[in-house]
Amino acid sequence: LNMSRSVVNISEHLSCPLGFGHYNAVDVCILETVVIVLLTFLIIAGNLTVIFVFHCAPLLHHYTTSYFIQTMAYADLFVGVSCLVPTLSLLHYSTGVHESLTCQVFGYIISVLKSVSMACLACISVDRYLAITKPLSYNQLVTPCRLRICIILIWIYSCLIFLPSFFGWGKPGYHGDIFEWCATSWLTNAYFTGFIVCLLYAPAAFVICFTYFHIFKICRQHTKEINDRRARFPTHEVDAAGETGHSPDRRYAMVLFRITSVFYVLWLPYIIYFLLESSRVLENPALSFLTTWLAISNSFCNCVIYSLSNSV
Repeated sequence: LNMSRSVVNISEHLSCPLGFGHYNAVDVCILETVVIVLLTFLIIAGNLTVIFVFHCAPLLHHYTTSYFIQTMAYADLFVGVSCLVPTLSLLHYSTGVHESLTCQVFGYIISVLKSVSMACLACISVDRYLAITKPLSYNQLVTPCRLRICIILIWIYSCLIFLPSFFGWGKPGYHGDIFEWCATSWLTNAYFTGFIVCLLYAPAAFVICFTYFHIFKICRQHTKEINDRRARFPTHEVDAAGETGHSPDRRYAMVLFRITSVFYVLWLPYIIYFLLESSRVLENPALSFLTTWLAISNSFCNCVIYSLSNSV
């Protein structure tokens, strides 16, 4: 009886966005807490593992994309650390100015970190495109200094693009509102959403689609040419050329393509709901919560794809 009373007392202080009614309030709050705590643990543990592997394997630094992959790992790690905020807020309900400030800062940080991941994926696709289309001049085009400058610009751009949300122009994109102030007082804005889509989501998606389309098209052409040469001149030299051709680049591109595909599969429902809510077409707390944390779960999925797709 005392335990049941404690659960009821805790539920009164929980801020749960999934409005399924008073009867299921406790179960919903417990479910939310379990989902958020589990994702937080997986994201932090997974990305710490990725960072540890890069630290202990210097050979991985020979790949230029390792700069972007490590940046994504740090960004995703910070996402996991930031997720501790809503986890604690489920058990420590706050009101007033502190809640609004916490909500704004948390939404801004999550949006910036995921923007960094999205921009890094676009840069990785451009890097692989240059590696395959310009193999002879690639080392002169892509240097460690330029890569570091690119990463710095990614962070600056991501910080600036969501900054208007602090001046009352819309919501940066965080839904699934654990904080009551976020759900009731901080509303999305159609113009700000369009601004984010035009300057972040759409350009990144276009660059990724363009580069990977041409990457696989070029790889297919090279594979066909190599097979034709093998059929016409079945010599040891041709076989050796075929073995050292573009197949490693193709395999590497496939790993990165899987990472990018999973990213957009998990983020597409969130982006669609973001657009619909901003246009006042749809407003559903359950969908808001599910799409938000489905998108945030991508921070852990990258670690799984690394391990399943590439033994190195």
